[in-house]
Amino acid sequence: MEKRVKYKSSVKDPGTFGSLELSEVMLLFVPNDPKSDLKLKVQTHNIKSQKYTKQGSNKPPWLNLTNKQGRSHIFEFENYPDMHACRDSITKALAKCDEESNKSVVSTPAEKLSMAEFELRFKLLRENSELQKLHKQFVESKVLTEDEFWSTRKKLLGKDSIRKSKQQMGLKSMMVSGIKPSSDGRTNRVTFNLTSEIIFQIFAEKPAVRQAFIDYVPKKMTEKDFWTKYFRAEYLYSTKNTAVAAAEAAEDEELAVFLKPDEILAREARQKMRRVDPTLDMDADQGDDYTHLMDHGIQRDGTNDVVEPQNDQHRRSLLQDLNRHAAVVLEGRCIDVESEDTRIVAEALTRAKQVSKADDEITKDANQERLERMSRAAEMEDLQAPQNFPLAPLSIKDPRDYFESQQGNVLSEPRGARASKRNVYEAYGLLKESILEIRMTGLSDPLIKPEVSFEVFSSLTRTISTAKNIIGKNPRESFLDRLPKSTKDEVIHHWTSIQELLRHFWSSYPITTTYLNTKVGKLKDAMSNTYSLLDVSYEILLQIFLSE
Repeated sequence: MEKRVKYKSSVKDPGTFGSLELSEVMLLFVPNDPKSDLKLKVQTHNIKSQKYTKQGSNKPPWLNLTNKQGRSHIFEFENYPDMHACRDSITKALAKCDEESNKSVVSTPAEKLSMAEFELRFKLLRENSELQKLHKQFVESKVLTEDEFWSTRKKLLGKDSIRKSKQQMGLKSMMVSGIKPSSDGRTNRVTFNLTSEIIFQIFAEKPAVRQAFIDYVPKKMTEKDFWTKYFRAEYLYSTKNTAVAAAEAAEDEELAVFLKPDEILAREARQKMRRVDPTLDMDADQGDDYTHLMDHGIQRDGTNDVVEPQNDQHRRSLLQDLNRHAAVVLEGRCIDVESEDTRIVAEALTRAKQVSKADDEITKDANQERLERMSRAAEMEDLQAPQNFPLAPLSIKDPRDYFESQQGNVLSEPRGARASKRNVYEAYGLLKESILEIRMTGLSDPLIKPEVSFEVFSSLTRTISTAKNIIGKNPRESFLDRLPKSTKDEVIHHWTSIQELLRHFWSSYPITTTYLNTKVGKLKDAMSNTYSLLDVSYEILLQIFLSE
């Protein structure tokens, strides 16, 4: 919801005109003046109370919002129906916040399905019997919700194609300066055919033109007169006659707006330069200017785009136009407004830029801190002081400790150990006595438990007998292929069920909410039931296996 309002910080404040955008989680006020720094964001859950003037009184329609910190925000609406609509919207949002805070179990919001998505799900269940079994087993038994079940099957639902179909149309690569007029051939009059796409591109590439349209149309001139002056300025640019452009700008105040440099773009460029890492900022100087030398410069309409310093404010290079056009094309459409009203498009684009600017200002301090850390961390070796580390003198008392190999040290006899060394015959005698003792008394603990060895030998016997039986048969045939079809289908279904449950089980970690805790409990119970069924199937398979 969006309404035109006047924001007041207090009752005596004259107010600032702008627009108020409302959603379930936030209120956003954007002033009409792009140069104004007054931008307001109020979280819905932070609103404590709201007061409003009654209809029929002599007072204007005011809505006074008080936050939990005690600060008041007063909005003056154009009429009472707009105020009542905003008041009801805020009341519903506050009630929803209270309900969410009082819920003991956190639930996930159900996805709003379109008819096409619903039909696609129904078609997949009808065509895939295995998917239908899983859906009936887990969704109808409330182990998984409908959204949880389909969240792991986005490829089947074609989410990528749906996302592509909702993708906004980008801008054409053709530059605004490439728009050619049509002529009747009889007079010197030319006609420009302006479409909504061309107007949007002009407003996006030239913020000063967009702001001039908001300021002048329809207060000072009609829309037709506005575009006539704009294309007159473009014609003067194309002639490269800065003297004529300066003369006409001095006589026509409105025309001068289109001939002057774009201050809004310059301000945005300065803000971007402040966010550049200082260690990477290489500023150009006079030695880098080759545009005034012979055979240098950018060709435009058959001539070099070189202009002398006089009347510098009325010149614009092709390089500037190319850079700005490329930036706008890469950015794409920042608004989703399709209207034939040029003013609505201009105001919507201005608000979008202001919201983006407000977000940039919020992160400005964080970016500044990041740049300062980067500057401190970036050390230039040629600017550092010499580092002379103190060296400890090396004193070698016995060279053999350093020049003899480790193996030789190990094999060599240590000093003073000759008396404690046992000879080979004594070691052999001790080993022989140990072997005789084992033969007479035996080992106290068996190396392998009899139960384990019996199970291993039994398994080996079954494997060997099975290998003898399948000699001459298809080597690619698995054990499941030898089972009855009903048993095989049942085992595969149990395996698929376990895979489905495990996928949802591990995707629930870490458990941070009550909802996830409840979901994990349901999944564990379902897996326990499935494993019980697998045990029954295992007993049946074991009997079939032993009977062969």
